[in-house]
Amino acid sequence: MQIDLNGKTALITGSTAGIGYATALGLANAGAEVIVNGREQTRVDDAASRIRAQSLSGQIRGIAADVSTDDGCRELYEQVPHADILVNNAGVFELTDFYDIPDDDWQRFFEVNVMSGVRLARAYTPGMEQAGWGRVIFISSESAQNIPTEMIHYGMTKTAQLSISRGLAKRLAGTGVTVNAVLPGPTLSEGVGTMIADQRGSDQSLADAGADFVQSARPSSIIQRAATVDEVANMVVYTASPQASATSGAALRVDGGVVDSLM
Repeated sequence: MQIDLNGKTALITGSTAGIGYATALGLANAGAEVIVNGREQTRVDDAASRIRAQSLSGQIRGIAADVSTDDGCRELYEQVPHADILVNNAGVFELTDFYDIPDDDWQRFFEVNVMSGVRLARAYTPGMEQAGWGRVIFISSESAQNIPTEMIHYGMTKTAQLSISRGLAKRLAGTGVTVNAVLPGPTLSEGVGTMIADQRGSDQSLADAGADFVQSARPSSIIQRAATVDEVANMVVYTASPQASATSGAALRVDGGVVDSLM
């Protein structure tokens, strides 16, 4: 399969590292003009420079904007008034017991993980609809269907993303704009690496530490290891492609079989 995204502009939020960065690189290698986003200009510039050096596309831009706020989303839209592909990847997570999560954290998680995607989809999908083609992808999580007891607030936001992506897909029925959610399982991103650092042996590789984490915390995993960011990005790039035109309103799992379900 040859994915060709030449002539398409892709905006990936939270793309200075992890799944977002791998997705930006994958879309650039498919020929898309890529907009890298993060909160800090130095990290954005560094990520854009690295993607530019590694990819087949020279059309890489970096824009710093805090998409967890309405002002940040407006600022980003003003600088990029059209996108053919929107990947709502920006997100936060942390291990916190339910009884220790203050109201402010519930609100912060909702603003970052949910409202950023809502605001940007609301801004960009009218242009996609007018053009008769577009892709909106929410990076959700297996935690949307398998709520983790150690981060219930995170799971709540990921379930919300599934509702929004499905509802928006139905709202845009017949327009040529597809809306989907991709659900990674445990993935060897920068954030997960930090999370398992305390459990990692001094002579243990990150991949081995990730496998140990999966086997203890997500024993239902079929692959019995954490995914790489590239493995998740491959699904996102396909979902953004013309070849995925019959896929909309779907929850596409890249969870290694963690969720024990036939559907």
